[in-house]
Amino acid sequence: MNSQEIKKIGKQLTKGVLDLVVLGYLRSEPMHGYKIITSIRRNFGIYFGPSTIYPFLNDLEEKGYIKSQWDLKSDRPRKVYSLTPEGCNILTGSEQSFNTICLQLNRIGINRFSSIDNRNNVMINHVGLQ
Repeated sequence: MNSQEIKKIGKQLTKGVLDLVVLGYLRSEPMHGYKIITSIRRNFGIYFGPSTIYPFLNDLEEKGYIKSQWDLKSDRPRKVYSLTPEGCNILTGSEQSFNTICLQLNRIGINRFSSIDNRNNVMINHVGLQ
């Protein structure tokens, strides 16, 4: 498998958990769309442009998981997104589901990744650890 195929798979996997990623960022702090885009690129090495992120943010807002507010104090107006209590609940449930999936993958021998250990709320590397 060449590096382009691996990068494509990584982008597909990340897009599959994009709600988890975005809600996780917003749990830490309110952000405008461009900051979300650059955070994903910096942390995941994958670029999701405005044509992907802004409609996605609108969908999350319509579902009630996030809310937006215009920040008129900066040089140019920016829409800032923040997590709602419902979004926080969805994020918690998603984290638990994702952790369960990671543990199940580990049990069948797919174990070269990290997962959250909810008991200690720390990241653990499953490679070589049981």
